[in-house]
Amino acid sequence: MKIVTWNVNGLRAVVSKGFIVQVKNELGAPDIICLQETKAQDEQVHEALSGLTGYHVHSNSAEKKGYSGVATLSKERPASVLYGIGIDEHDREGRVLTCDFEHFIVVNVYTPNSQNGLTRLAYRREWDAAFRDYVKGLSKTKPVVVCGDLNVAHQKIDLARPEANYNKSAGFTQDEIDGLSSLLAAGFSDAFRMLHPEKVKYSWWSYRMNAREKNIGWRIDYFIVSQALQAKVKSVEVLDSVLGSDHCPVVLTW
Repeated sequence: MKIVTWNVNGLRAVVSKGFIVQVKNELGAPDIICLQETKAQDEQVHEALSGLTGYHVHSNSAEKKGYSGVATLSKERPASVLYGIGIDEHDREGRVLTCDFEHFIVVNVYTPNSQNGLTRLAYRREWDAAFRDYVKGLSKTKPVVVCGDLNVAHQKIDLARPEANYNKSAGFTQDEIDGLSSLLAAGFSDAFRMLHPEKVKYSWWSYRMNAREKNIGWRIDYFIVSQALQAKVKSVEVLDSVLGSDHCPVVLTW
């Protein structure tokens, strides 16, 4: 089983840069691909991916056009698909897509950003608690894989400049760190950090100041797995050489 997560920062843009070919070549034709920040309505997602064969495509779009959105592509047809987490105030932005497969559940998530000046941090706290409860509920039925852009660097090792950003920048406040810690404490593991306790890898770089070339980045794209799946995980790779977005893909295999 190979699962890829990638915040594409605009699905139609990344398709125009060669995404369809990348799926086979650079991503290795994975079994499941979870995309975030599609910035497209459902019909636009399907149109953009019309050249990709061999995958069932499901998407959850925001009410606001050109904003947020997630899509899950899978070789196997899911037994069922859930859109959102069942709470209207959290489901208007198309941030969660849950696919139920035979032996496990995949939750594709694009967590809200707390924004410049941390103007959305209070909402982010509410979101983190609601999402944690949603995933805990799912895990009572089957093992769960949560993957996507969680918009938080969990530890100092997960960003290039922790001291300069702590409690000042969205994605590295104590509230956001605690939100992910609370999810992990509910019976889950950060699969990359589980396998690589001291490895420095980033999955997002600002477009400013040549940050990617200088590798001044953040690791904010994750695979979070149920305890029942931890022993099965063989590898988690951050594909930082794959271009097309300000994020890079992350791939989990078991």
